[in-house]
Amino acid sequence: MINAFARLSLAASAVALSAGFAAAQEPVKACIITKTDINPFFVKMKEGATAKAQELGIELMSYAGKIDGDHETQQQAMESCIAAGVKGILITPSDTKAIVQSVQQARDAGILVIALDTPLDPIDAADATFATDNREAGRLIGAWAAGRMGDEAANARIAMLDLSPSAPSVDVLRNQGFLEGFGIDVKDVNTIGDEDDARIVGHEATSGNEEGGRQAMEALMQKDPGINLVYTINEPAAAGAYEALKSFGMEENVTIVSIDGGCPGVENVKAGVIGATAQQYPLKMASMGIEAIAAFAKDGTRPQSSEGLDFTNTGVNLVTDQPVEGVDSISVEDGLSQCWG
Repeated sequence: MINAFARLSLAASAVALSAGFAAAQEPVKACIITKTDINPFFVKMKEGATAKAQELGIELMSYAGKIDGDHETQQQAMESCIAAGVKGILITPSDTKAIVQSVQQARDAGILVIALDTPLDPIDAADATFATDNREAGRLIGAWAAGRMGDEAANARIAMLDLSPSAPSVDVLRNQGFLEGFGIDVKDVNTIGDEDDARIVGHEATSGNEEGGRQAMEALMQKDPGINLVYTINEPAAAGAYEALKSFGMEENVTIVSIDGGCPGVENVKAGVIGATAQQYPLKMASMGIEAIAAFAKDGTRPQSSEGLDFTNTGVNLVTDQPVEGVDSISVEDGLSQCWG
């Protein structure tokens, strides 16, 4: 015969088992915070994260800044993710320094924070970074441009269409990589615009979009109508730059190089709008980020780079149908088979 005490113990055990089962069934929560939800790069990143989250049974919340550089909205998103009790946060930071405090708050709360595409400043403020080697991406298009121009590289008139006046790390890395690849002394490798090479006409911010690219190109063409080489932070900015050049009747005389590798951008390489672009892989970044969060939620495993770098390199390829000796590249056909957006 079961006495009252035993019955109470059995009942308590049943409640505990039920509570444990419910906790075990509760899905792991995660967040992805992108710079915008307009740029095709971040749209594809979100799609990759969403697909992988569904595959692994993770409940994913997504947030984005209103425009590239919208730090305040990203900061608010971080606060929302912390309050929601997520296990991990993926973020492409608009302000790589200002967001560090919010990132630290998340990590103090036991949340895994992974930077995608754009490293934090300092890079170890995040638990991990999954990104293109943006300096190498810039170097590839710079080396290609120098090789393509040949001896005329000495007479280049270069327009630099950057991202933002705040110069987040991705902006600096791509800008300085391009100049190094072209053979220009960049002085302080961490600073945009301190070079004294007379071939650089100037720098303008584009906010990483087509309208910004058009306005930046118009401003620099007014400064020097002899521009013959244009570096662009990404392919939307490159498309805007081309439209501006076309309005000046200069589109046939200027080479544009860019970074992204989205399908519209690679199509623009095919059409001759862009001479060469460096292709990166946002789907891979996001998928790897979700997998890392799933592993962390399961047993506390933290991601580690196997490449001896401060980040996990998700790859980059130069895409062009005008290859240059000594600069590795893939064809437009190959680029289209791997593009996104």
